[in-house]
Amino acid sequence: MSFTQPWLLLLLGLPIALLWRIWRRGGGRVVLPFDHHPHRGGGWLRVGLDTAESLLPLLAAVGILIAAGPVRTAEPKARRVLTNIEFCVDISGSMLSPCGDGTCYDASMAAIDRFLGVREGDAFGLTFFGTSVLHWAPLTTDTSAIRCAVPFMKPDLVPPWFGGTAIGKALLACAEVLDEREEGDRAIVLVSDGMSMDLADGNEAAVAKVLKEKRIKLWAIHVDDGPIPAEIVDLAAATGGGAFASSDPGTLAEVFERIDAMQRTRMEKTATETIDFFTPCSIAGLALLALATACSFGVRYTPW
Repeated sequence: MSFTQPWLLLLLGLPIALLWRIWRRGGGRVVLPFDHHPHRGGGWLRVGLDTAESLLPLLAAVGILIAAGPVRTAEPKARRVLTNIEFCVDISGSMLSPCGDGTCYDASMAAIDRFLGVREGDAFGLTFFGTSVLHWAPLTTDTSAIRCAVPFMKPDLVPPWFGGTAIGKALLACAEVLDEREEGDRAIVLVSDGMSMDLADGNEAAVAKVLKEKRIKLWAIHVDDGPIPAEIVDLAAATGGGAFASSDPGTLAEVFERIDAMQRTRMEKTATETIDFFTPCSIAGLALLALATACSFGVRYTPW
């Protein structure tokens, strides 16, 4: 325990001096003329009276300790490191392919909705892409905008310039969004069913370099029965992420569970801090005050 104003502890000399006076004073008896025989010392009675009289100086000492501001060092706490996750969802025409009872787009957005509940506390953003890119929701811990996006960005409702697939362009756009966040880990979850020509001829290495420089992991989900394009696999592996294939809603949910397990929530220790530590002094002060109040009803020293 330490004190924020230790110079006030010098005032403890006053209650110490009072205690010295109480316990070192002499006398205590008055001899009358007709008193011809020795008096008993009354040692135990005097100890009791001096103890009762010492309560107020002790209470003053406790008050000085409280005024000096007792503090203690708190244990460092662990806090969750924010993870910034940008969903990058393909809305080209091929995402209308059947997937369970709906389309690949419907299954993908349903799996994303479940993932939001599992990763509560992280910041999420949503980007739709075809040959163009649309940032639908900024990075936020309020996921309502993402959950409400499903009926508005169905592939059969979007303008024709979203009809193609430009994965490289979309990933670079998402990287710019994540790069604005200085705090926390960064990740992109790519959901697409096709191959992108802007990743051909070694361009995936250039995109991977940008993601690595910005400390972004890529998790790619290929919602198609065919094999995952090699460029996507290499790009995701280069960033420390991974690529997965899924062709039905059940396995799509499992893929998101695997991503959740691999993109672990990270905890870090916060810096130690000092906190007020009035409890022991307060308890001692209240106890002394109660005893002093009780003693004031009749336990006191008189010199006659």
